[in-house]
Amino acid sequence: MGTHLWELLILPLTEQAFQKALIGGSLVAIVCGVIGCFVILRRMAFLGDALAHAMLAGVTGGYLFMQILFGSEAHAPAMLLGSIIAGLVTVGLIGFVSRVSRIKDDTAIGIMYTAIFAVGGVLASLFSHRIHIDLYHFVTGMVLGVEDHDLWMMAGVAVVVLAVVILLFRHLQITTFDPVMAASLGIPVVALNYLLTICTSLVVVSAVSIVGVILVVGLLVTPAATAYLLCDRLSRMICLSSLFGVTSVLGGLYLSTWIGNVATGPSIVIVSSLQFLVVLGLAPRYGLLADQLRRRGRVPQPLLEDILGCFRHETGAVLDVGTIGQRVGAGGDQVQRGLRVLERQDLAKVAGQRVTLTAEGQREALRLLRAHRLWEAYLKQVGTPVDQLHARAHQLEHIHDEQTVDYLDDQLGHPLRDPHGSVIPEDFEHLVPGAEVKASLLREGHRGTIVALGETLRDTPLRVGQVIRVGPRRKEGRQWTFWLPDGSEVVLDHAASDAMTVKLPADLPAGGSSSAQAT
Repeated sequence: MGTHLWELLILPLTEQAFQKALIGGSLVAIVCGVIGCFVILRRMAFLGDALAHAMLAGVTGGYLFMQILFGSEAHAPAMLLGSIIAGLVTVGLIGFVSRVSRIKDDTAIGIMYTAIFAVGGVLASLFSHRIHIDLYHFVTGMVLGVEDHDLWMMAGVAVVVLAVVILLFRHLQITTFDPVMAASLGIPVVALNYLLTICTSLVVVSAVSIVGVILVVGLLVTPAATAYLLCDRLSRMICLSSLFGVTSVLGGLYLSTWIGNVATGPSIVIVSSLQFLVVLGLAPRYGLLADQLRRRGRVPQPLLEDILGCFRHETGAVLDVGTIGQRVGAGGDQVQRGLRVLERQDLAKVAGQRVTLTAEGQREALRLLRAHRLWEAYLKQVGTPVDQLHARAHQLEHIHDEQTVDYLDDQLGHPLRDPHGSVIPEDFEHLVPGAEVKASLLREGHRGTIVALGETLRDTPLRVGQVIRVGPRRKEGRQWTFWLPDGSEVVLDHAASDAMTVKLPADLPAGGSSSAQAT
């Protein structure tokens, strides 16, 4: 057993090729992990892929430059410089196309990187007698065949890129999460974006010569995405991303060694992808298992609202759990979970099997009733059969955000009753003591002081500063009556009532006028 373990784990570490591959791969993994976090958060993953493929044009250009001008084989610095130039040209063309046309960034990236990659392929074919590029290893890499000069080049790039990130970490952080705030603070957002793009290009083009196109993109994106599932702080994400990258390299090297006759680059990508899948399934906050557990314990919002709806016709009512279950059509366990949620939200009180609503719970129930009856009025107006109004409105009442309900109320002309003759609760969100509201929201019995009048009301006896009282509606609720201090009466339509703003008294009773209560 000990001998077998030695052969599997320790013996590979004694081989020089494995050691160089581990050092070179780890350097690539660390720097890719750091830059990859910014790539993921800025949604630049596709750009990394584009830079890796555009490198082929840079490498062929470097070869031709050295061959034609100096009559010698290309050296690493020449290929690196050519690759960086190709990367910058790619980024520049992408920005130009997206800036001067309707084409979005992702489409521009797809167009430009394939075009430049194709240019590299054409050059490699036309000058195959001058250029000696192994396209297979360009794609899959030669991790186990890494040379000393490749290690030194990668180490130098790692030092430069890590130094930039460390020195400018705060600036990069704020421009990543809130570029508008960064600009308002005087941070050169555009310059930092270009600097980060240059760093990404430098990392990609220097790493491709060691690990190939497939692996450099994999190490740039997958470890950072894995770390993103585990933490919410950028500093921790960077550390975890680098760690996942190194373990991917180590695992991939062992995997290719054990299996034999398997390219190391794809093996590293496979290990990295397996790490991502494991974390995706088991991450404590953002994993699939955690999400499934949350879903099982989560109570649907419509069920909570249906439970509140059981009380909306009976202020102060006490209902038992069984009755609520029958009314909402849900099982006992679901109702119990829903009631526990309502208790935590301070909307209901449960004592054994007896349930009552708190004041806030009654308010929410009234909000639902208002939305339900307004939806019924709307459905009636658009021609829905009367026998279908209640069922359709029961589905739509869950759309009860204040803006939607206010818009519906205004478009319907602030109706007083639904199609069944039941009173529609008044707009208790806006009709509060001391509030300034449009006069069209007022109902019979309300009073207020006029604070603004529209041009259309100039020829009426209404004046700013008058205290008015609201009378009954006329013509099926389409006309508002207002009594002035001298006892005279003014009748206005919806539009004219909207043109008058009144300030409600400080002693306005809770719930508004007595006539506005739900029945």
